[in-house]
Amino acid sequence: MTQLTDRPADAADPARPDVGRALLAPRSVAIVGASDDARKTTARPLRFLREAGFTGGVYPVNPRRETVLGERAWPDIASLPEVPDHVFVLTDTARVVDTVRECGEAGVPLVTVLSGGFGEGGPEGRERLEELLDVARRYGVRVVGPNSIGVVNPRNGMLLTANAAFAEPDLPVGPSFVASQSGSVIGALMTRAKARGLGFAGFVSTGSEVDLTLGEICEATLDDPEIGSYTLFVESMDNAGPLARFAAAAAERGRPVTVYKLGRSDAAAALSVSHTGALAGEDDEADAFFRACGFARVDNFEALIEAEALLRRIGPPGPVRADRIGVITSTGGGAAIVVDQLETRGVTVARPSPAVFRGLAALGLDVAENLIVDLTLAGTRHDLVLGALDVLRSSGEFDLVLFVVGSSARLNPELAVSAIAEAAAAGEVPLAAWALPDALESLRMLNDAGVPAFRTAEACAEAIAATLARRPVDPAVLGTRDTGAAEAPARTLDESDSAVVLAGLGVAFPAATTCDAAGTPAAEPAWPVVVKALSDRLPHKSDAGAVVLGVTGPGELAGAVRTITANVAAHDPTIELGGFLVQEMVGDAVVEALVGYRVSPTVGPLVMLAAGGVHAELYDDSTLRLAPVTAEVAREMVGEVTAMRIARGFRGGPAGDIDALVDTVVAVSRLAVTRPDVVEAEVNPVAVRPRGQGAVALDALVREADRS
Repeated sequence: MTQLTDRPADAADPARPDVGRALLAPRSVAIVGASDDARKTTARPLRFLREAGFTGGVYPVNPRRETVLGERAWPDIASLPEVPDHVFVLTDTARVVDTVRECGEAGVPLVTVLSGGFGEGGPEGRERLEELLDVARRYGVRVVGPNSIGVVNPRNGMLLTANAAFAEPDLPVGPSFVASQSGSVIGALMTRAKARGLGFAGFVSTGSEVDLTLGEICEATLDDPEIGSYTLFVESMDNAGPLARFAAAAAERGRPVTVYKLGRSDAAAALSVSHTGALAGEDDEADAFFRACGFARVDNFEALIEAEALLRRIGPPGPVRADRIGVITSTGGGAAIVVDQLETRGVTVARPSPAVFRGLAALGLDVAENLIVDLTLAGTRHDLVLGALDVLRSSGEFDLVLFVVGSSARLNPELAVSAIAEAAAAGEVPLAAWALPDALESLRMLNDAGVPAFRTAEACAEAIAATLARRPVDPAVLGTRDTGAAEAPARTLDESDSAVVLAGLGVAFPAATTCDAAGTPAAEPAWPVVVKALSDRLPHKSDAGAVVLGVTGPGELAGAVRTITANVAAHDPTIELGGFLVQEMVGDAVVEALVGYRVSPTVGPLVMLAAGGVHAELYDDSTLRLAPVTAEVAREMVGEVTAMRIARGFRGGPAGDIDALVDTVVAVSRLAVTRPDVVEAEVNPVAVRPRGQGAVALDALVREADRS
């Protein structure tokens, strides 16, 4: 995606407002192309600003009219009595560049463009985009959009948007700032949130992001003291670099981020050579990126609205997972629903100890010892709910207590709901709630009291799972987002040269030598051996019959060479072999793993751990992280790959050398900092030997940027 770069020094004029202030708190705004017809989209921004009571200067610009919606209209930007901080351009596409030029000549710092047709409309659109970028660079104008439906700050009535949803009166205000790559989503979030008493600190539709990206816009708002969290709707990862920079800064300030990304169902973005590309699709890359950013990723749209309250209540993730969830309820069936939803997302509900049930009994509550503390309808008295919550939260057994409220949430909120709200301020263990009936008034009451409250079981479970999945942000990892190698021409090294690259990072390989076409080895092999063809055109040698196992002596070695030569010639007669690798056989593996590395063109270096061997893609058992990784992160990856459970002594079998596998993952991930020219690498399989005997890479593949 083309973006503005190399801005002139005067673009940082101290007299200009910074992007954050011009975006959300401009002293004055202009609307170019404002319509006098109240039914038209282009009439909405002026109408919304007036209805919301924006107190800054507002200047409708329309050279064809003297008035717009009863207000004086101005013929152009130059005729305005002051330089507006923010201009919303609603003109047709053909007029946009000239309008931005006028803004630049007047000294306007920020322009939001509604129109499309820049880059996405074929050669003419790309030419128009280059012209827009050139003008913006020349004058130091920052651009939101094109294709942006606008910017909203409900705190000061700055409704500079054409989104019809913002005709809604009395917009609720809250601490979360919304940045969305979809214009319609900002209105959908606002209206859905308003229904349950939730508000936002601002909204921006980022549009095509030809200049200001979603990450840069969020970063520009970090000094706003009234913004406590961020809600992101993402369609594309094209501008991941600025988003990573924002993530590090947000984490430093303790500002949690919830993200919803389209594309869970995208086909894998397979690379041309390794299994790693086939196993790691674009959405897997995004998942690894969001994890490194410390974002809470949700797949449920309702959870996107509701999760930020839970994130702020729980606070930033610590070095140790805090995921002991206690469930208390007045409706056993409702609690079972949410427990099921939690379990399917990998969240295990904690069973209270007998001491907790003794404490409940002391209150006069007859509660059966179970996974769920079921007060039943008889226990929904205000005082009993308060007492039960105190027992659970003071027990030291839970990091979060979730109350599932039954029919009283709708019919008698003065019972359990009011008690939960009252209890919120006392105790350090956070409370959350889900109401089984549709009870919007109760949800408002709970949210007002600071209790994250959910409308659906799915959103509740999704928000809790996403919150618990967060990890502390490592700014060093986010700082290695160099994607340049992914776009450069690359060449594949043969296995011997690939092993040299990876061995230099600490990856262990079996003893090996080479032999010529007659089968004469360069050094005495460690029999028995594996014989393989050496060629940069044979990344997957088994497919070409270029591997022979179990060779025990010189005679068999010569025969293996002849067999391989014939097989490769039949597979592709244009391949010239550069010799043969003669490698010691390793036959005592507890489990085989794949450790892969690739530079994504969007999120940068990644490391993968997967089930290994020739069927790696078939198993679809893998995990991915941004590279480089620490030993702690690598060990976490080992725990996420199902096949690696074998290495833990599955059903009485031998335990594998997990420490050595962790070291291998860490070593491969170091390519991100030691060899930025490497585009892709893979060791597959890695033989994880019995505990204490190491992990050995039995095959290697490296692709590097072609220096020629």
